[in-house]
Amino acid sequence: MSAQTLAIQELPKENSWSVSFRCLLGLYYIIPFCLCLQLFDGWFWQGFLKEHLPSSPTHFLLFQILFGTPHIIASAIVLMSNADYRQRYRRPILLMTAAIALVFGVGSLFIPYRVFYVVVAAWTVFHVLKQQHGVARGICRLPTWAYQLLLWLSVVAGIFIYIGIFLKNSLDVQQVEWLKHIAGSLCVGLVCSALLCQRYVPSTFGKWFLWANVLLVVSSFYFYNQQYYFLAILVPRLVHDVTAYMFYVTHDVNKHQRQPQNAIYRCAAYCRLPIVAVLPVLSFSLAFVLQAYGDNAVSLITRYLFDVEIHKAVTLGLLGYLALMHYYTEAFTWKQDSPYRQFIAFSK
Repeated sequence: MSAQTLAIQELPKENSWSVSFRCLLGLYYIIPFCLCLQLFDGWFWQGFLKEHLPSSPTHFLLFQILFGTPHIIASAIVLMSNADYRQRYRRPILLMTAAIALVFGVGSLFIPYRVFYVVVAAWTVFHVLKQQHGVARGICRLPTWAYQLLLWLSVVAGIFIYIGIFLKNSLDVQQVEWLKHIAGSLCVGLVCSALLCQRYVPSTFGKWFLWANVLLVVSSFYFYNQQYYFLAILVPRLVHDVTAYMFYVTHDVNKHQRQPQNAIYRCAAYCRLPIVAVLPVLSFSLAFVLQAYGDNAVSLITRYLFDVEIHKAVTLGLLGYLALMHYYTEAFTWKQDSPYRQFIAFSK
């Protein structure tokens, strides 16, 4: 999800769950944990982790099943399983679907792959960091200019880090050094800006949140510079994905706990499945099936029916489409006037 300004508020009487800012802040403990891993690896394990970890957590099927894919599927389930949401957002969904088909279908015939990659990378980084800064803004109470300054320094630095990691094999030595210098300079600018902006944060707790988001980017750059690419990607991905999932589960508990509002929750109630478990069970199960078996199943079907094998139709095609739609729809489905927001409240 891509949060706008979030304020602490009391729960309506009919709701019983809230999103705890302390729990959200606790997710950032992944930063010192990964730092300890990196230091222990250098001191005691002779670089074993650095040598054997892949360049991205997405190379691990288990990571995708636990973190990457479920929150994207959960987002789609929340949006598409409720008739009132489908009706309200039908037009932008159809327009974006057509745009994705046009750009990635027709556009792929003449637009270079690297251009596609950079665009998607930039959109991904913006989505991840906009969510975290949007969540923190409700606590930090920063002026608009300070919020935008920290957000965009974080995003631009994150884009260079992301490109440096995932395109490292296609870059020469000079290009790699330029990327590191640019990303490092932006991180220095981010830290200096945070020192300037923290005076506007009214509480100590808010300052912790502000610096947690700064360290999210700075630590990622540090791991990138030390060539611990897996850790550089793991830190922001884990914080982002778990944060989003907490919002989805809280929303669904509050929306459906009194009276199931769609077929999924009516079926769950009939099966006596606890309401808090419905979205996790469904999204994690679908993530496992699609990631582990989806591509092979589609390939077997197309080979049998058309004597043609289609590779990565699910992991690249379907899940790629859902990811892009997720980036797009989350920019407006959690705004202040969204129907989603009547089922979300926040507590410290």
